[in-house]
Formats: sequence, C-alpha cells, structure tokens
Amino acid sequence: MRFQSLVCLLLAGLAYGQIAPPAAPPAAGAKGEPGASAPAERPAEPKVGPDDVVITIKGFCTDNKQGEGCQTVITKGQFEKLAEALQPNMSPAIRRNLATAYSRLLRMSTAAEQRGLDKGPRFEEMMHFARMQILSQELSRALQEEASKVSESDIEAYYEKNKASYDQGTFERIFVPRSKQITNSAAAPKPGVKPAVGGKPVANPEPTEAQRKAGEEAMTKLAADLRARAAKGEDPDKLQKEAYAVAGLPGNPVSTKMEKVRRTTLPASHQAVMDLQAGEVSEVISDPNGGHYIYKLVSKETLPLDAVKTEIRNTISGQRYRDSMQGFQGNVELNDAYFGPTRAPMMPPRPKGARPDMPAEDPD
Repeated sequence: MRFQSLVCLLLAGLAYGQIAPPAAPPAAGAKGEPGASAPAERPAEPKVGPDDVVITIKGFCTDNKQGEGCQTVITKGQFEKLAEALQPNMSPAIRRNLATAYSRLLRMSTAAEQRGLDKGPRFEEMMHFARMQILSQELSRALQEEASKVSESDIEAYYEKNKASYDQGTFERIFVPRSKQITNSAAAPKPGVKPAVGGKPVANPEPTEAQRKAGEEAMTKLAADLRARAAKGEDPDKLQKEAYAVAGLPGNPVSTKMEKVRRTTLPASHQAVMDLQAGEVSEVISDPNGGHYIYKLVSKETLPLDAVKTEIRNTISGQRYRDSMQGFQGNVELNDAYFGPTRAPMMPPRPKGARPDMPAEDPD
C-alpha cells in the first residue's frame, strides 16, 4: 500500500489549504457607484496549445549537465497526461500545486539515480510492489467502468422486482421506554454512625434487580395499553406524553411525526409496518436494547420509477462491482506461528453516561 499511500498523500497535500482568496474591493468608479462608467471588456485569456511550455525548471537538466544555461521544460500535453492519470478533472489550484511538487520530485529522483539508489534488491522489490498496486488500481477502475454500464431494461426489471423497497410512508410513532426511572430515598444513618464528611447526605442507593424487573414489566404493560388506545383513535401525541410521564423521564417527549419514511430506512424488525393500511396501528414492537414502539400509518405511496432511477442504477452498479471483486478476496491462510494469532476486533466504547443496558456506539 506504500505507493498508493504516497499518491494519496501527494493529492491530499496538493488540495490542502485551497481556500478561495477574498474578493478584491471594487475599484474607484466601479459599476454601482456614483459617476461610474461602463466596465471595460475583459481581455480574452491567452490560449495554451498542447506543445506550449507550461513548466520551466531553470538551472536543471536530467543529465549530468547543470548550471545557469541548463533548463528542463514540460509542455501542456506532457503535464496534462500526468494530471489526468493521477486525478481526472483536477482543479486549476491543485494543478498548480502538482506542478510545483512535480518539479521537486523530478530534481530529487534525478539526484537519486545519480547516486545509484535505483539499483539493488530493495529498490527492485519496491518497484515490484508498486507495479502490483498500479495494476490493481487499473483493474479496479476497469471493473467499475464495466459495472456502471446499466441498461434501462436492467433498471426497470430491478424496480419491478424490488418495488416494495420504494414504498414511502408517513407515520405517527409512539415510543415507550423499556424501563422506569427509579429513585430510592437515601437511607437514614444508623444510631452511633457518624454522618458523611461535611454533613453531605448519603448517596441514593442503586435500584435493586427486583425494582428494575418490576419497572420493565410495568412499561411493557403500559405499551400494550397505549397500543389499544391508539387503535381506538386516541391522539398519539397525548399517548407519547403519558409514556414519558409514567417512565419518569424529564423534558419534552420525542416527536411522534415521521414524514416520508422509506422501508429500507427502518430497522429490519420494524419494516413490516410498511404493510399497514392508512389509519391502521401496528402491534407493539419491542427492542431488547431500546424500548417499545407503536406505529400508526398516516399515508403511503410507492415512488415512481423516474424518481429512483439514479438510485437503482447506482445500486446495480455497486452490486456488480462488489460481485466482481469477491473473487479476489478471502481464501487466504496465514502462518500464525509467524504472523501471530488473529486479533479479535475491539468493542467500541460506550457513550459517556450510558446506562448498562444501552448498546455500544456503532464504530461506522
């Protein structure tokens, strides 16, 4: 990856700090000011042909001849060939930085050759690996180009086969917390026991396991009750406030409104709510690490083909590319005696202040 990393670092360095300069203040007599005259026509920019010189390195030649009378020139055609190979459609600002970097690299690589640093097994091995990297990148580019050739018939067939994926619904959703907030009173100090230093009260004890279980059972029962009341037509916003009040949660409850939700954006265990009829209320959906959810479908529509054509094209192209790359991955055995055992992936840290029952953050 060293060669690829060097190219990426080069391009990142070229792009770094490219901030548009502040606009120059209007000149005296500019348009819009009193007494201003019509602006003069802007002169046409000079055209640069492919054989015109765009870089001149003075006092340097790629042979052993050096001095003030020696110089190396690069034409527009030569430079653009390099720029397009590194990054097609490179911006003018990055092209200027590339020209400066290329001039430096040309000087340094020539000096390295004069020292004989291009000879020997180390250089040959690095060149061998760099060649593999470049060939792999070229193959990846070719496979992407092939995968991107998606026909209209391919798009239409995919749309018909996966039409349910393009359902879009508007819901009112009630969230019932999994458990209650339990606060126990601080225990009174026993006779003969000195109070805490500074007279501060003893910290409230943690809820017992029995209290937690009872709180969870109460919220599960509440979710079933709220679901039945929602099915009878009670206002979801009112039911949501009640859920928060019973759970003892401070602040305003979450909004029940969910506008234009796609089936694929819902958790897998929630996607069945897209099959509801308008005005219908779902059964209670319970997530072990979240809480209880109740959906009421307000309206639903299926997005037309024209609205999702670009999305489908990208989906098909991406899947074809992944399939073509699959044969180059995996099926490799490494000698653990040499490389060491495979390390298990580290679990991501929990958010600060998270409850023990909350899942860890998704590392992606």
